[in-house]
Amino acid sequence: MQQVLAQQRSTPDSVIQLYGVVMTADSLQGIPSCSVIVLGKGRGTITSYDGVFSIVVIKGDMITFSSVGFKDRTIEIPKNLAENQYSVIQLLVSDTAYLPATILKPRPTREQFERDFVNTTVPDDLYETARKNTDESQRRMILANLPADAKEAVSFQMRVQANKAYYAGQIPPMNIFNPAAWADFVKSWKRGDFKRKK
Repeated sequence: MQQVLAQQRSTPDSVIQLYGVVMTADSLQGIPSCSVIVLGKGRGTITSYDGVFSIVVIKGDMITFSSVGFKDRTIEIPKNLAENQYSVIQLLVSDTAYLPATILKPRPTREQFERDFVNTTVPDDLYETARKNTDESQRRMILANLPADAKEAVSFQMRVQANKAYYAGQIPPMNIFNPAAWADFVKSWKRGDFKRKK
């Protein structure tokens, strides 16, 4: 036990506890939900409602403070700290963003308003969208272009394997003399299933 304590005392510890408060530079008010990020380490924390934070870092780490509406600030933890705690009071300066001016004007004339009102395209309501989606030609087009899902693909493969096992050792029947297959072919031909798709 004494040897372990001696080794811990002789080896300098580089892990320290960083704590402090983040405030506005003009009014010294705590900034809540300010991000405290350790650069290059993929970890960090946020400040409390009063701007207070605490995080474990390593000596020499770069710490970035960022919050919406303020300029980012980056500090470096000193490498020659004698203790394993380090406190900081970080002030952030307000970052003002100027947006371009927007001028709102009414319609110049009544004729232009009537023309724009008549030519405005109104999106379909839910009933009209459902009616279009249930149209027979629309459903046929979706069915022709829609790939099979996993269940349909597995079912098809199982049917193919069962068909091969059923007719193993013999020639499978030909549907060229099957009247039901001919009836399906004539119906498909009348529907236009074999027309060339553009």
